[in-house]
Amino acid sequence: MGLKLMRRSNSQKSQQRWKIKVFVMILLGFFFGTLVIMETQYSRIRMLALLSTPTVQKPKIAFLFIARNRLPLDIVWDAFFQGDEENKFSILVHSRPGFLLNKVTTRSAYFLNRQINDSIQVDWGEASMIQAERILLQHALMDPLNERFVFLSDSCIPLYNFSYTYDYIMSTPNSFVDSFADTKEGRYNPKMDPLIPVQSWRKGSQWAVLNRKHADIVVKDERLFPMFQLHCKKKPLPEFWRDQYVPPDTSKIHNCIPDEHYVQTLLAHGGLEGEITRRTLTHTAWLILSSKERERKGWHPVTYKLADATPMLIQSIKDIDNIYYETEYRREWCTSKEKPAPCFLFARKFTRPAALRLLNMSALGLYHEETSNI
Repeated sequence: MGLKLMRRSNSQKSQQRWKIKVFVMILLGFFFGTLVIMETQYSRIRMLALLSTPTVQKPKIAFLFIARNRLPLDIVWDAFFQGDEENKFSILVHSRPGFLLNKVTTRSAYFLNRQINDSIQVDWGEASMIQAERILLQHALMDPLNERFVFLSDSCIPLYNFSYTYDYIMSTPNSFVDSFADTKEGRYNPKMDPLIPVQSWRKGSQWAVLNRKHADIVVKDERLFPMFQLHCKKKPLPEFWRDQYVPPDTSKIHNCIPDEHYVQTLLAHGGLEGEITRRTLTHTAWLILSSKERERKGWHPVTYKLADATPMLIQSIKDIDNIYYETEYRREWCTSKEKPAPCFLFARKFTRPAALRLLNMSALGLYHEETSNI
């Protein structure tokens, strides 16, 4: 009897130990299983957090092209935009109404469908030119990442690669607006007074680079623009007026070219000249004294043709480091980040053969980093 009780007691103890071992194993399994699940969930949460974290997008430059139809220099600009690896630009093109940038009309993927669909007919020397600029700005402002707005013609070329150009433009909060007091040519119409007093009247190149604040001011202006439409008109002079005698004008018609005055005068009138660098970044040659060609003596700037397109020409433009404004006795020394810098990032007017020749000669340096002071 005692032996049976002892065996039963040992059996019960054995069963208890077994139950304890099973319980401990279950508890350890549950513990480790919980750890695995928690680690898995933590990894998923981290992955979702990384995926959901928005990528910090750098500010963009909006390149705003004013063209007649297609962009004859699109291949040159294609090489320029290939230098951007961070999506730091946008492109908009104002061309004649109904014109489409498709695979037939452009060879660059960067320009496909980049035309605006509410363009207007633009006539040189008319207020329609500044209306086209306002339409381009209105579209470009829809992208909140666009912080600078560069006006370019269809005959403009870049002088440097994208990286250099971006750093140069973004190195200052200022707009670049060629602006000086207009005291010689009698373009100011007294009928604009008192809304636009003569003290606010400015002249300069239309090829400006605006910051977002100033672009918004241009788009929202409803006071000065109507005055330009009414009272800023060009005289009906001959196309090649420098080749022939023009009698003294007694009609009191003021020879006003709207796009050479509007943005400059608008910003001066608003007391914003302290926020602009008063020079353009686009080089234009207005007269070649040695040239006997009639087209180089008329209303329009010099057009560089195939024979003109040499590395020496480009280097001579890049070497310009100051601009003198005769009416203000002011010399503008060009700087960037408070260091001496070339004055121009773009140049016009280049024919397609001339621009392609420069590209093929690598004279523009679009495929490699420029050495610079920036």
